[in-house]
Amino acid sequence: MSRIGKKPVAIPGGVTAAIDGQEVKVKGPKGELHHVLVDQIVAKTGEDGIEIAMRADTNEARAMWGMSRTLVANLVTGVTEGFSKTLEITGVGYRAAVQGQKLQLQLGHSHDINYAIPQGIEVKCPKPTEIVVSGTDKQLVGQVAAEIRRFRPPEPYKGKGVRYAGEYILRKEGKKK
Repeated sequence: MSRIGKKPVAIPGGVTAAIDGQEVKVKGPKGELHHVLVDQIVAKTGEDGIEIAMRADTNEARAMWGMSRTLVANLVTGVTEGFSKTLEITGVGYRAAVQGQKLQLQLGHSHDINYAIPQGIEVKCPKPTEIVVSGTDKQLVGQVAAEIRRFRPPEPYKGKGVRYAGEYILRKEGKKK
């Protein structure tokens, strides 16, 4: 049995949740999100919050049960607190700046990289070598951070590139005489 799936998703004050068939809609102070559950899972509103259960005890349903509960919990967290990822830029002359709805990156290429910021995502650059990606959708925040990191992933010799905050880069030893 899934220990995560058994636990109901608590709905804090100021957040409303509606279940329409397989679709779960959550509305809160930061916006509105929705998710369509797979057919093996059913959601219902209980006294403790949203309860996620299996339609039938099959292997597929057991595999989806805990994940579905976590996805619904991420909806509630997204509309109340939101999610953010911090990226650090390391390298001489490497920098970033936000200009309107574009993120301008100088990462050692012969040209600047202009990344169009998707709808629902907020990107800030408190320092030229730091990028903060935030939003209500956890998947979209992670996807945008991964796309920005992919422009220049950190290399193993000097560690230059774009990395997640707190990410450890396994360093290699250079050439020896």
